[in-house]
Amino acid sequence: MQNFVLREVSSNDIENELNLIGFDSSYLKKAAEKFRYKNIKVYDLTPAQANILKQTALIYGADCAVNRNVITGQIEKSEAILCGSFSQLGKIAAKLKGQPFKLGLLADDIIEILHAKQSKTKLVGILNITPDSFSDGGLYFDSDAAIRKLEELINDGADMVDIGAESTRPGAEKVSAEAQIRRLKGVFEYIEKSDLNVKISVDTRNSDVADFVLNHGADYINDVSGFEYDSKLAEVVAKYNAGIIIQHSKATPAETPSYENVADELFLALKEKVRIARDFGISNIIIDPGIGFGKSREDNFKILDNIKAFYSLQCPVMVGISRKRLLGAENNDNNLKDAFTLAYSYPLILAGVDYLRVHNVRLHKTFLNSIPT
Repeated sequence: MQNFVLREVSSNDIENELNLIGFDSSYLKKAAEKFRYKNIKVYDLTPAQANILKQTALIYGADCAVNRNVITGQIEKSEAILCGSFSQLGKIAAKLKGQPFKLGLLADDIIEILHAKQSKTKLVGILNITPDSFSDGGLYFDSDAAIRKLEELINDGADMVDIGAESTRPGAEKVSAEAQIRRLKGVFEYIEKSDLNVKISVDTRNSDVADFVLNHGADYINDVSGFEYDSKLAEVVAKYNAGIIIQHSKATPAETPSYENVADELFLALKEKVRIARDFGISNIIIDPGIGFGKSREDNFKILDNIKAFYSLQCPVMVGISRKRLLGAENNDNNLKDAFTLAYSYPLILAGVDYLRVHNVRLHKTFLNSIPT
């Protein structure tokens, strides 16, 4: 009797696996597309569009799930989940090019998703110039200490440093624009006269603070409210032709609203925020799903498990989990929290997240450098 041996193969390593079994090397890259799969959710299809998409998928041996009422036409709009190999999805897109009802535009979007390149994860070092941040409040409140920490983060390998003068931990007091500017002034005097080889972002919801730091050397504004707190902030960012980090925040960190489908709701909310930013003429946009901001622990892990869903917004994705409560190490020291952070960061790195916002840059940089490219 023959005993078969089976092992699941990762689609991320499929070219290498095909090569190892002796597959024809001249056809390797093309064949690999038949072994790599994607599930793509499509929103707001008419019954006609959904029916054509489903039938086209079936032609090529793929599949497409739609609302059960699509076939009867008794529904105005339907979402669809299209699934197939990269090869099948490419053929579906090519077929859709010749279809009516604007499905040629959908074909372009499918092709864009298939051809999206995975980037190497960059590190954003955290510098809190606050007395009350949850993990390092008060350590860098003095300008000299903050400047030393900035230099340390840069030397440790940060690609960007995110500087904040107002804590957004649960229960934190609001800090006026004037007070934030006073806290930031010394550090930005140093930044202005220095030739730093990193990007600088400032974690603020306030347009007056944004105006000050962008006028004194900042490259990005990191708005944890996603334009909800100050309606003038997008206008200020556009005035300086600066970058924006848009974070999802349905509520304050202390509140936990309910979600029917947290990944879906975040995706659509961030899509609208990106549209707003682009309407203001902002092109340099990073999105952040806002781990811990008005989400339960279960919600947070659903977001992390579905992080690739946000790549479809065609913006770099930043994730901040460093030392946060969801790690389950809140009663331990920062060294253990950093170890937990790194453990949860690894699958995000494998998933191709563009930026990780972390406290311990050196630890993460050492780990990133150890991963074979």
